[in-house]
Amino acid sequence: MTSEYKGVAVVTGASSGIGALYAERLARRGHDLILVARSRDRLQALAQRISDETGRAVEVVVADLGDAADLARVEAQLSRDASLTMLVNNAGFGTFAPLLESDVGRMEAMIRLNVIALMRLTYAVAPGMAARGRGAIINISSIVSIAPELLNGVYGGSKAFVHAFSTSLNHELAPKGIRVQAVLPGATATDFWATGGLPVEHLPEGITMQAADMVDAALSGFDLGEVITIPALPDIEEWNAFEAARRSMSARLSRSLPASRYGIVTN
Repeated sequence: MTSEYKGVAVVTGASSGIGALYAERLARRGHDLILVARSRDRLQALAQRISDETGRAVEVVVADLGDAADLARVEAQLSRDASLTMLVNNAGFGTFAPLLESDVGRMEAMIRLNVIALMRLTYAVAPGMAARGRGAIINISSIVSIAPELLNGVYGGSKAFVHAFSTSLNHELAPKGIRVQAVLPGATATDFWATGGLPVEHLPEGITMQAADMVDAALSGFDLGEVITIPALPDIEEWNAFEAARRSMSARLSRSLPASRYGIVTN
């Protein structure tokens, strides 16, 4: 064993890239693992390597979380597992194709995975964590949650959901002993780009972070107690000012009268 035992962490989309790196890092931090993804061969190879290197127990769950039956099966398993202490909602996909050049069926599938699966798995684990008074939920969002013009709007919208959902979850669950973190990566060197037809090597120089660096920064942000972690942002005060402005404005968003600039005469 490499560290004090910290319970079981579930990682979705775990067969490669960011998910596989989270799995490795969390095992070294003391977690046993449940790894969820579609590729049995990749999952089993990863599980064997992590178990051999860390001595941790690693369970493989082969499932397509975009499929309702597979998702329900994983939900049921997680909801009755009292050993769970962490969920990493990493499974998802995206595209950089413009909205009008994207297949609407593919966009719906994106929402099912990026939004519905993430939400349902969170609902599966959160009640048990709240009852036990401890746990953590890490949701992988994206910088497009605050800069949706950068990529496809459905992808940006799905990641904006993850961001907003995580912020609300933290507000509700922090008093119950549950940590919530949303991670907002920028361009990261994973299969995301090649799958969409643009190899990562073709991105502008200087904007792409290595996946291992991104995950290590995200976990450092978790250790620092961050609710929103933006691994590439140099100055955290920029985010703090953005968030402070949002919170300040929120007190003025709902009023009994329209703003005077609209020229509405009320009785």
